Amino acid sequence: MIFGLFRQSSSAGTIRDLYGAIVAQARSAVFYRAYGVPDSVEGRFDLIVLHLVLVLARLEADASSGRAIGQKLFDEFCRDMDDNLREMGVGDLAVPKKMRQFAEAFYGRQAAYRAALAASDERELANALARNIFAHGDRASERLDGPARLARYARAVMRQFEAQNGLVFESALLRSEIAFPNPETVIESVAETIQNG
Repeated sequence: MIFGLFRQSSSAGTIRDLYGAIVAQARSAVFYRAYGVPDSVEGRFDLIVLHLVLVLARLEADASSGRAIGQKLFDEFCRDMDDNLREMGVGDLAVPKKMRQFAEAFYGRQAAYRAALAASDERELANALARNIFAHGDRASERLDGPARLARYARAVMRQFEAQNGLVFESALLRSEIAFPNPETVIESVAETIQNG
């Protein structure tokens, strides 16, 4: 299986590149402009967490080999958070406490998003996103129906991941690529559905 090749050849650089692809997607300006995600440190953190959770969910569908890669991605996320804290001037003594808070936030959101994605009521995901990403935002998210839009986007991500069979998904990872849907296109397709409905 290609995951075996990935494990053998996965250097720290490859994992960094994969994590970089997650961060790049999470930083797309459309999330702040058209989805109403708060353009703040918290908003940016939460979008990275959401995208990482979605990628990890897809990796875990491929048994232990996928989980091993997922663990490396999570470790890279932790290194990134640690580096960011130090760049912001957080002292050495305070970093471990902040990192525990990041870990708790990650695991709490991961559990909430997984449960919501598995729920029969599609509104559960929008509710989970509203509690975690939009709770401290301004009125823009309400005006744009941000949680519902972001829930549709997250489901589109999972559909796109699931549509790629194991070999396609794994070979993309070998090239340090993750194929996310265009968040702008997701909004446009929803608007078309509403107009044609």
